[in-house]
Amino acid sequence: MPERSKYQQKVIKRFYDNREQIDQQRLSELVTNLFLAEGKKKLATLWEKASETMLRLGVPQSRVDHVVAQADPAMLAEVVKEVEGGMHHPRPKTNK
Repeated sequence: MPERSKYQQKVIKRFYDNREQIDQQRLSELVTNLFLAEGKKKLATLWEKASETMLRLGVPQSRVDHVVAQADPAMLAEVVKEVEGGMHHPRPKTNK
């Protein structure tokens, strides 16, 4: 695999530097999408994405499980408020 150009390296670095803000925005958009979604398959996919995003944002697993089990977009909106208010913090990055 060829090495990445300096431009590509900078783009990747900026993405990961701004990952928290990107995830917050994504979670907000998922709330809207869940309110408007129709069909069990689409809802299941959106809730799976919401679960992954909440975990990346530092929401405890028990809270994520509860919100997903209730399948209520209003509860997810409350989590968004908590994240934006600084109540949850992303997990520290680990070097592999």
